[in-house]
Amino acid sequence: MSDEHASSPAPHAGAITDVSGIEVGHFSDTRRPTGCTVILAREGAVAGVDVRGAAPGTRETDLLAPGNFVQQVHAVMLAGGSAWGLAAADGAMQWLEEHGIGFDVRFGRLPIVPAAVLFDLPVGDARIRPDAAAGYAACAAASTAAPAEGNVGAGSGALVGKLFGVHRAMKGGIGTASITVNGVTVGALIACNALGDVLDPDTAQVVAGARTEDGRALLDTRRALLRGDLPQPLLAGTNTTLGVIATDAVLSKVQANRLAAVAHDGLARAINPVHTMSDGDTLFALATGRVPLEGDAPGMTVLGTMAAEVVARATLQAVRAARTVRIGESYFPCAADLG
Repeated sequence: MSDEHASSPAPHAGAITDVSGIEVGHFSDTRRPTGCTVILAREGAVAGVDVRGAAPGTRETDLLAPGNFVQQVHAVMLAGGSAWGLAAADGAMQWLEEHGIGFDVRFGRLPIVPAAVLFDLPVGDARIRPDAAAGYAACAAASTAAPAEGNVGAGSGALVGKLFGVHRAMKGGIGTASITVNGVTVGALIACNALGDVLDPDTAQVVAGARTEDGRALLDTRRALLRGDLPQPLLAGTNTTLGVIATDAVLSKVQANRLAAVAHDGLARAINPVHTMSDGDTLFALATGRVPLEGDAPGMTVLGTMAAEVVARATLQAVRAARTVRIGESYFPCAADLG
């Protein structure tokens, strides 16, 4: 059984659904903290991806390369459950096909659904993980409303700060943010299950992460490593931060891939260490193409700055909105409860 304590509400920072043409739906499993989150673009979106972690679990990312044929995707699935969770994308494909959404291949409409997964198996019964039914349910729940944050969807079983052992970790989660500049909106949705600590990008103060041996305070992983503290042996791929950056700007596949790449700067501001051998950090970029980049609209340099900023803010939101979880003897405090 899990015992979850609500933290104080996180300040509103906008949402990825502020981007026209984007919907978000969560599925949160009631049997243990795990789930999946779908980002829908019913009318299609030009997409890119950038994988920086050394242990990714992904699906349909090769087709996002600029030189490859498919130009638009219809959804992105983020899920817990490690590689097993990639099955959630099958449910999204089923739901999209039933609603007539997809790429016309003459014999039917083929939904294009890239996906990425994070490792949340230490939290509860690892035999329970998102499947096709979970992905379908997430799509059925999708809307343009600001999505729930914290212990929901792909962030349900997320933890942060595991470098000195899972027993010293804290609760991660999922968060969102958006910015509008001169009529163009960029939003992000981040599921934070990082090996490292999460920092406030404006102050560089650690907000959630590895705790001291007595579990009562934040350790500060960066400083601990630099003074010679030895981390615990790690299994590759047991962490990972996933996210989607969306904009209503008109972008090419080359530009969408570039946006995904520079958005990782936001992870670097909010997570330390980041992009490790035990993380599969992956960011997707979606462009719904409602606003041309001309006249007073921001160009790619400004869009990249906006993308990095919303990723950093959404990562912080993910831990600020998280709630403490107790399962058996395991205890993963949230930022608010530890403070």
